[in-house]
Amino acid sequence: MPIDEERIIEALREARARAKPRNFRQSVELLINLRDIDLRKPENRIRELVALPNGLGKEARVCVIASGDAALRARKAGLDVLDREELEGMAGDKKRAKKLAEQYDFFVAEAPLMPLIGRILGPVLGPRGKMPTPVPSTADFAAVVERLKRTVRVVAWKSPNVYCRVGTEDMDDKALAENINAVIKALEEKLPKGIKNIKSIYVKMTMGPAVEVEFR
Repeated sequence: MPIDEERIIEALREARARAKPRNFRQSVELLINLRDIDLRKPENRIRELVALPNGLGKEARVCVIASGDAALRARKAGLDVLDREELEGMAGDKKRAKKLAEQYDFFVAEAPLMPLIGRILGPVLGPRGKMPTPVPSTADFAAVVERLKRTVRVVAWKSPNVYCRVGTEDMDDKALAENINAVIKALEEKLPKGIKNIKSIYVKMTMGPAVEVEFR
């Protein structure tokens, strides 16, 4: 059940008014507190990728891990590519693996490479929730990357709180409200009791205070 857009827009306007001007473009952030959910049970844990209808304002950074013809096609499409040789060269080099993990928000990988990626990058990407999305070697990598550029991670793993970016301050409130509702809808579908498992919802600018969205 989507939240009334006007209520979201009202909270966004207040968040803008209460945030001090900064000399950089602030992100708009969404915070959702959950209730009556036992995250000790694996079936209740949430880790979803949600494509925002209006993008993030600032695109997510995506790296393609591929080999042979797939790597050539991805490079030809202008995508950032880590090929098999470069991947194998990172074996045992945790410093380089960490740098790669910090450089990108998402990874897409040719499915046959996943076991190798698991051995070399798994210890670094796994704990960050950044293990690659596997795709067939024949996939349209450009289309997959384009979708991920407007995607956010929605995670409730250890604590009953969800936090994610939903855009930037230069986006209009209606576009931001639609993005926020996309996250809430995806979350609601995964929660055992749907909207009843949501305790409270807040929006904020990067450097501003959180403002509650009234939704009941």
